[in-house]
Amino acid sequence: MASHPLDTGLTPNRAAALVAGTCGLAAALLVLWIAGSLVAAIGFLAASIILGGGVIAWRMLARPAPDPERLIDWSLARAVAEASRDAVAVTDRAGRLVCANDRYEALFGGFPTPPSLPLDSGTAELGAAGRAAWRDGTGAVARLAIGTNRLTAEVVRAGEEGDMLVWRFPTLAEYDAVETVTGSMATTMGDRLGSAGIMMALIAPDGRVLAANRVLSARALGRSDDHLDGRDFARFLITDDRGLVRFEREGLEGNPLRLIQVPFVDADDAPVLIALLDEEREVAPALGAGAGALLRHLVGLMPLGVALVDRDGRFVQMNDAFVRAAGASSGTPPLYPGDLVVREDKAAVADAIRRFASGASHSADMAIRLKTNPEEPVALTIAGARGLGDAAVLLSLKDNSEESRLKREVAQATKMQAVGQLAGGVAHDFNNILTAIIGHCDLMLMRHSPGDSDYDDIQQIRTNSNRAAGLTRQLLAFSRQQTLRPQILQLPDVVSEVSNLLKRLLGETVKLDVTHGRNLGPVRADPGQLEQVVVNLAVNARDAMLGGSARGGGTLTIQTRSVSAAEVRRMGTDIMPPADYTALIVTDTGTGIPAEVLPKIFEPFFTTKEVGKGTGLGLSTVYGIVKQSGGYIFADSRPNEGATFSIYLPVHAAAAAARTKAPKTLKPAETWGSGTVLLVEDEDMVRTVAERALARQGYSVLTAENGEAALELLSTSGRPDLLISDVVMPAMDGPTMVRKVRAQYPDLPILFMSGYAEEQLRKSIDLDNVSFLPKPFSVQQLAEATRDALSGR
Repeated sequence: MASHPLDTGLTPNRAAALVAGTCGLAAALLVLWIAGSLVAAIGFLAASIILGGGVIAWRMLARPAPDPERLIDWSLARAVAEASRDAVAVTDRAGRLVCANDRYEALFGGFPTPPSLPLDSGTAELGAAGRAAWRDGTGAVARLAIGTNRLTAEVVRAGEEGDMLVWRFPTLAEYDAVETVTGSMATTMGDRLGSAGIMMALIAPDGRVLAANRVLSARALGRSDDHLDGRDFARFLITDDRGLVRFEREGLEGNPLRLIQVPFVDADDAPVLIALLDEEREVAPALGAGAGALLRHLVGLMPLGVALVDRDGRFVQMNDAFVRAAGASSGTPPLYPGDLVVREDKAAVADAIRRFASGASHSADMAIRLKTNPEEPVALTIAGARGLGDAAVLLSLKDNSEESRLKREVAQATKMQAVGQLAGGVAHDFNNILTAIIGHCDLMLMRHSPGDSDYDDIQQIRTNSNRAAGLTRQLLAFSRQQTLRPQILQLPDVVSEVSNLLKRLLGETVKLDVTHGRNLGPVRADPGQLEQVVVNLAVNARDAMLGGSARGGGTLTIQTRSVSAAEVRRMGTDIMPPADYTALIVTDTGTGIPAEVLPKIFEPFFTTKEVGKGTGLGLSTVYGIVKQSGGYIFADSRPNEGATFSIYLPVHAAAAAARTKAPKTLKPAETWGSGTVLLVEDEDMVRTVAERALARQGYSVLTAENGEAALELLSTSGRPDLLISDVVMPAMDGPTMVRKVRAQYPDLPILFMSGYAEEQLRKSIDLDNVSFLPKPFSVQQLAEATRDALSGR
């Protein structure tokens, strides 16, 4: 084996020079020996030296660029992470922690590797968010708990090769204020509050002190060099028979205290801010201008909307959060709390403020409706205040507009899910009925020939049954439970297939404009379902243009284009993860969709057409097909500017499947067969028509109405050639029965039939080598599926 130049300690250039010199000397000696000419030999030697020098020079000039191995400057990454106030960490594909900032170390007590963090709650959700980030590009957790901290988590897949996860842990806004107040207790701010006679403490949910200013520690402990942190706050206080509170160290002769609980954070497990004031004015100095400024500063720190009201019911102070939550104008703030609420709530608010201003010591919550948003009730917390100068009542108002929006979205999603499940169940039951109708029509058509008096009537029944089957497919498409036959395809090919149909549907007054982009990536979807998407969108656009245009026409534009992952990031959408997509954009020049209607257009049975002119399933079907295909759809519209529907389907990156020859069309005679078929179906009408259809094809048919009956029949009849079974049956379902049968006959062919989607069923059926026949089916389709299952196709 040849050794590398490094084996001898020579550099590549020196090795090349040595080889060139040796070869030149050998050539010169050979010329001298053959030609006997010293001059020629010297010439050969010189030429060899020159040639070797040229080779060395060429190697040095053409030295290949260093391997562009991706190098990461982790010192720079850490410096960037340190610029964030949040805890930030980076992990690699192997799950190792490669970078984290100081805030991360302080929060988690070191450098544990996410998602295995010392959390009090949310560990499972954090792991799920990490897996979602590897899969979709992003993941998030709404709430995590560690000690007294409440966090959210945002996980993003990053890196040129997508092999890193960036974990960011922002503290919830209200808990940021908790940290701010905690840090301020031991600083000059805490001392200035103490000099004004205000003793402050931040109490954890378990009653232990998180932070306290020095005045409170000195009064409670009797020493100024000690602190209360970590101690049980209640053990330093006592109450007398009149309910007055005093320090335990000072005894019953000590000055009574007024405890004010500030509604600091709106959460059951949040810390509580307590202010203690001496009841006797001669003991504690009255609040002066300096203390009032401190009080305003403290109120301004509150993350919740906080306001102070005097005994006459007028506002003394309100912080910015209160102004935002109440929807008040910062330029001209209201004088009274009643100015913020609707007329029906004014009296209740005024009575509550009057009651607490007169001495009520507890706090209370009441639901009010603000003038700025009368449809959304908000919670107003009212508490009495003493020793705060002119202030007699403390009000707290939380801005829950975002929470209300999320609640509406969750309610809408829950409603859509329930309707989808209902639609899928209705479609499944309806498919059983249609299977029986279509099957009986096929059997009757076998006994009649064209021209018979009954032939046309039977054919009409069958046609209408097929139309009803199309309606059930729309219901299943909406509920994402239809059976798809996905293929690798190009969107321009799908649009071309339906272009002629679209021209006939749109009519003469609507112009069709089709444009295709370049470098479109392939997508994986059912071509027939995508054609239905294009047709449904085109028909809706046509109705919008013909119904709202004075000239009764317009232009329908269908465009395809490629969308890169970088473009998706620039879009800034939280719904669609960054990836490469192929987009299908359908635009019309109609009157547009009203803003109040736009959020409802994908709901089932929602339509703006007249009664009897629309089912309300067109766009919901489009939505179901797109989502079941793994894509995303967005609708955008402005008044009198038409509407635009943008569909994004992910580019299929897997290697293209090998082309297979299309199966030849079989003649009806080729569906005849022989053998024993066990048919298991709980619906009598479906079982009857399937039994008759299989018997006419030459099979010997055994029937059972459920799984238990099928197992009993097998114990006496022996092994059949094929088992045909419904999937969903009472008592024992099809897959459970098949597992028991396969234990006895491992190689028995299985043909499942169901009105539910094959994709949904295969996720719950862990069986190999099973075929599937969707309902409703015709006699011919049942015969072909039986023949294919028996032949092992």
